[in-house]
Amino acid sequence: MTSTDRSDAQIRPFRVEIPQSDLDDLRDRLARTRWPDELPGVGWDRGVPLSYLKELAAYWRDGYDWRRQEAQLNEFPQFTTTIDGANVHFLHIKSPEPDALPLILTHGWPGSVAEFLGVIGPLADPRAHGGDPADAFHLVIPSIPGYGFSGPTHETGWTTSRVASAWAQLMARLGYRRYGAQGGDWGAFVSPELGRIDPDHVAGVHVNAATFGFIPFGPVDPDDLATFTDAERERLKRLQATTGGPGNGYFEVQSQTPQTIAYGLTDSPAGQLAWIVERFKDWSHAAGTPEDAVGRDQLLTNVMLYWLTRTAGSAARLYYENMHAGSWGQPPSTTPTGVAVFAEDYAIRRYGERGHNIVHWSEFDRGGHFAAMEVPDLLVGDVRAFFRDVR
Repeated sequence: MTSTDRSDAQIRPFRVEIPQSDLDDLRDRLARTRWPDELPGVGWDRGVPLSYLKELAAYWRDGYDWRRQEAQLNEFPQFTTTIDGANVHFLHIKSPEPDALPLILTHGWPGSVAEFLGVIGPLADPRAHGGDPADAFHLVIPSIPGYGFSGPTHETGWTTSRVASAWAQLMARLGYRRYGAQGGDWGAFVSPELGRIDPDHVAGVHVNAATFGFIPFGPVDPDDLATFTDAERERLKRLQATTGGPGNGYFEVQSQTPQTIAYGLTDSPAGQLAWIVERFKDWSHAAGTPEDAVGRDQLLTNVMLYWLTRTAGSAARLYYENMHAGSWGQPPSTTPTGVAVFAEDYAIRRYGERGHNIVHWSEFDRGGHFAAMEVPDLLVGDVRAFFRDVR
């Protein structure tokens, strides 16, 4: 049972056990989808193509095996606890290596704890995966309040700063006095903030898919632009095309009217699927469809963690809360910070150094926003390399 008693510090075991009636309802809704029309020959230019989504929805209905995915999730110890009045679900995987460093991994939107399933083994037990046991981590992988099995939030004010404060409480509650933090997307907001508010305990912060604090806001000074490398120019061009074009529509909606979009996403699985698939198409390092970068079952499991928990609206509220929280400015951080920049990322080092103590910077020619699913080998290698110097 979920508790919202702010004084309840109990850690409760958790298993994913979705009622069959929920799966039957999903199949029925998919079978009865009321499809829109589509202009001929527009491809992805105006959104997700009808033929593509129909085919993917048919696979979701008749080919995708949730019970198999559920069993995979349940291979890992899971728990819930109450922090600051919110339910917090998390995976907690203890390494067999006694000197492992605790590491908290934070997902983003439209991500979930499911995106980390492929990196758990190599990070927690490198000895069993051809790595150095000295690189081992005890892993804590929480669902952000309002996301997945943490369930909806029940009050306003849940910003990324508040999430970071909750993570500091979670790690203390688990008895971890010194630990690292890693994350992408929202996790690249939460993890650096965790380093700021808990510097005595955070050994280092590693981020990927970093935006705020690592990119320019507004026009770039021409003198500054003249010193950009080719790679930095390409990232800036990609960033400007995203923030100034249709690719930013999701942000405008979720940061302004998250309740309105919640009705369609919570009622229509096809709508929820399209909303998330488009982001995977635009943000992953895929040549054509999202499945070129992320496996179809992985993608659908990620969608399921929004659909089954009815958290599309509460997840979107994080955008609203952050955008209406006032200044996003943060004091410079002294916590050692590592940054992995994958092929579809935007981060530019000179901007990151203004607010972060960057001691490690890696750039890769493949991978994208969902690095843990797209290029788990590269992400694991970079996380190991960064924390090797700050343990």
